[in-house]
Amino acid sequence: MKPFRTLNSAPRRLARTTPATTPTTAPTPALATALLTTLALAAMALAGSAQAATTSLNDAWQFHRADGKQAAGATAGKVPAGAWSTVSLPHAAHIEPRVPTAPWQGTVFYKKTFDAALKPGERAILRFEAVMNVADVWLNGKHLGQHLGGYLPFAFDVTGLLKAGGKNEVVVRANNEDNAITGPKPLKDLDYIQHGGMYRGVSLITKPAVHITDEMLAATPAGGGVFVTFPQADKTQATVQVKTEVANTSKAARTVTVRNTLAWQGKEIARAEQKVTLKAGERRHVTMPLKVGQPQLWSPQAPNLHVLDTSVVGEGAGAGGGDSVQTRIGIRRLAFDSKHKLVLNGEPLQLRGVNRHQEYPHVGYALSPQAEYRDALLVKKYGFDYIRLSHYPQSPAFMAAADELGLLVIPGVPGWQYFNKDPAFSKQVIKTCEDMIRRNRNHASVLAWECSLNETDMPDAFVDTLHKTVHTEYPGDQAFSVGWLPRSYDIYMQARQHRIGDKHALPDKPLIVSEYGDWEYYAMNAGFNQGAWSDLKPADRSSRQLLSQGEKHLLQQAANVAEAHDDNFTTPAFADGYWVMFDYARGYAPDLEASGVMSIDRLPKFAAEFFRSQRSPEQVAPKATPQWGGGPMVFIASYWTPESSPRVRVFTNAEEVELRLNGKTVARQKAAPSSTHPRLKHPPVEFDTGAFQAGELVAVAYTGGKAVAEHKVRTPGDAVKLDVALDEMGVPPAVGDLVFARARLVDASGTTVPQSGQAVTFTADPGYEVIHSPQATTEAGIASVLVKVREPNGTLSAAAGKLQGALAPRSTAAE
Repeated sequence: MKPFRTLNSAPRRLARTTPATTPTTAPTPALATALLTTLALAAMALAGSAQAATTSLNDAWQFHRADGKQAAGATAGKVPAGAWSTVSLPHAAHIEPRVPTAPWQGTVFYKKTFDAALKPGERAILRFEAVMNVADVWLNGKHLGQHLGGYLPFAFDVTGLLKAGGKNEVVVRANNEDNAITGPKPLKDLDYIQHGGMYRGVSLITKPAVHITDEMLAATPAGGGVFVTFPQADKTQATVQVKTEVANTSKAARTVTVRNTLAWQGKEIARAEQKVTLKAGERRHVTMPLKVGQPQLWSPQAPNLHVLDTSVVGEGAGAGGGDSVQTRIGIRRLAFDSKHKLVLNGEPLQLRGVNRHQEYPHVGYALSPQAEYRDALLVKKYGFDYIRLSHYPQSPAFMAAADELGLLVIPGVPGWQYFNKDPAFSKQVIKTCEDMIRRNRNHASVLAWECSLNETDMPDAFVDTLHKTVHTEYPGDQAFSVGWLPRSYDIYMQARQHRIGDKHALPDKPLIVSEYGDWEYYAMNAGFNQGAWSDLKPADRSSRQLLSQGEKHLLQQAANVAEAHDDNFTTPAFADGYWVMFDYARGYAPDLEASGVMSIDRLPKFAAEFFRSQRSPEQVAPKATPQWGGGPMVFIASYWTPESSPRVRVFTNAEEVELRLNGKTVARQKAAPSSTHPRLKHPPVEFDTGAFQAGELVAVAYTGGKAVAEHKVRTPGDAVKLDVALDEMGVPPAVGDLVFARARLVDASGTTVPQSGQAVTFTADPGYEVIHSPQATTEAGIASVLVKVREPNGTLSAAAGKLQGALAPRSTAAE
């Protein structure tokens, strides 16, 4: 979170596509079904479109980083033969230290040879899911074009450029240096990092002469590809309207049937089709409704997803059998009532949310689809149903996970306190808004579109254009623009520190608290200009607390979070978003921004448990995705060591809590509103334990007089070993996956010893590649390294002096 300083979904294409990676262990049947669905979709999101035939081009790239003087005027042809290394996608251009002090920027080259054999009349599309930030692409020596912007897909029709039955070479030059046209501000002044490289997938899509167009290549407002909307939807009936662009690239007229089939849990529930005749070279949109009785609606509580199959069939489709696109959709309707409160499927919905940067330590944005899914799981697990994707469009794999887990999201265009008067800049922002909607428009998870430059003064006419762009790209009443300025946008998004400073009066429209809980405590003011505040308050009053800083600091962060979240209920906001989910690195400071409720290594702080306690105990994870839990909970925010506060804070969503110390009841208290938290539905409960006594604290939560949840903490003894594990979160690692390995200090009873700063060395066989360094230090008793999976049954061990530990062999009983 920071102050103001002046100066879609693309269809999830499933046809004829095999995921590039396969889990090596089988989870429970329900979970296995969910994982197969999600990881297949995520793999295809990474690989790109998969329509009539999709070939992943993610493996066996040659890579070269042009550092220093060599970067000036560099071309792939000038790179010495021995200077290339072999890599696979997603790929980070530079492996950063955990805390980057000088994040890398520059030029990199990628090249790959591949075979391609087109049948007569077929088309070929080369699609890139994202390359940071300016990408030039050549195929067989011909420059296909340049793409500006590092977060969205782009594609080229390469039909006439492929060598039939021969070797084809694609070359990419990518540059992530400061760019005045794409923005945002220069890295040295930026609150995050635009990590370089080809960090998402590349694919070659072949299509018959009569085919469904690619939504990015078509570049058609509210068109191209498959576009699904819901003109009407309630518990009794829904209309699913499918708009499909079909192209005939042959030299003769063709008559085909465009068919839409909707399935729920594998069973067809609706079908519609239409015969069309296309002239040679004609492109046409075909729109048809499907009626669904008693539909299974999508919501954060019940994220029901249907599969829509859109196909082009018939004799006119050609010998290849036509084209087919499958799209995962959620049937739902959004609205706002007379008080500007959100209504979903006719029911009021108050959203508790968080902001997210998509980076991992070391690899930046180059996450595996499984890693993206685990991030979404963490967001859901710790009590959130809404995410603001700050401050740029994020991965298709993450969007697919949000659909499945029931997370509403706000995608945004890249922007942070930067505006350029050059017309080329405005044009680029508008195009990014268009492309973002085209890629994400079919995702059930999209709440609104942030086509607004974050914390940036923008000209009124430009704001008006961005608002209109949202509604041009997504006509009807189910698209909402959102921005940080009160004019034009459908929804006003205001940070808490801006409210404190009365930067803008509230307009008569729906309100979201975009960010809160960080800057107002870091600077202890409304702080619209970071550079003007050099006399900041002591660090122990801040929300920026590393996990390693200990119990006192983590409790301070949790107190700030609870106070700020409570204060948001004094506004008419229908949603708020804490800043931020995960600690992250940034360009303008050689440290981690530590206001995350989880560390950069995805370990929870006490504040994460506070948010988990704010979820209704009646909200429980469905059988398909049980990993995030839900239901009644209780958590003791203490390590219970001699240094711990005798005033013990407990988070719960139950009615009352009993705290026991060594078997004796300290007290039993109701979770009642207080002067500190008068508005929270589930306020924290505090207990005075008196003089410290080593042993065991037990919190028992009660609702309706019945015990519904329990949590224990024990005074740790001396560490006797390391407990080593992969933090899979129920998502089995697969080849190419990125997953955190943990080494936990434990005493003789298995209790975590919450010591920070203990050096740990990890040792792995070739099955697991430790990224950056095998050395790590513990935070709250846990050391973490990021590993890339080469073979899921690899071995991994850790040592800290005389303390040892090793990864247990993976179970194959369920295989």
